[in-house]
Amino acid sequence: MAEKKERKMVATENAGKAVKRTTKEERREKAVGKRIAAVVFWLLAIAMEVLFILFLNKTIYIPVLADKQMIVLIALLVLDLIFVIIGSQFWKRANDVDPASEKNKVKFFLWNQMGLIVAVLAFCPLIIVLLKNKELDKKTKKVVTAVAVVAMVIAGACGIDFHPMSEEDRIALEESVTAEVYYTSFGKKYHTHEDCQAISNSATVYHGPISDALDAGRTEKCKFCAKADGDIAVDN
Repeated sequence: MAEKKERKMVATENAGKAVKRTTKEERREKAVGKRIAAVVFWLLAIAMEVLFILFLNKTIYIPVLADKQMIVLIALLVLDLIFVIIGSQFWKRANDVDPASEKNKVKFFLWNQMGLIVAVLAFCPLIIVLLKNKELDKKTKKVVTAVAVVAMVIAGACGIDFHPMSEEDRIALEESVTAEVYYTSFGKKYHTHEDCQAISNSATVYHGPISDALDAGRTEKCKFCAKADGDIAVDN
């Protein structure tokens, strides 16, 4: 029988400290670095978009790449996609730390779906330019347009926050969950029980206050722990 690996318990930054609710200023300060990183990567994505248009219109002409137009255009689309996705992940992590208030529904939606908005801004103009271009050969136009559409769909899907947390949700969790919680290196779940079956086979488990779990993007309570705590009915 295979020997079960010993689980490593890692204390988070505030583990063992007196539990207190984080302030708006503290959350904003923690999130600012992630927001700056998101904007930087999104600006890089827009730069790839500009280069794409300039290369497509031959405003930028590099003789050695003249016969490799399709490859260059696809490469710029891929870089655009990578930068948009990375920026979106930084933005979503910043929103976990410093979520928007739900009082203003429009702002709450826009703030949480910035990744989707940027994805559309980064690729939709390129698709329009490609469709209007009359100089590209049919094969290049068809292939590059298809890649651009697929890239926009992927970037949009990665940028959407399907279950955004509001500032009110975070405050309520910090006030109600006073015991330490547990989470692993992957996923969106936090656990209120160290012996939860969902993390029993995890090599590394982090433990600390709910604020640290939320900062790490663990914004959803494990269903097994919810049942154990009586939050949801136990199936018969």
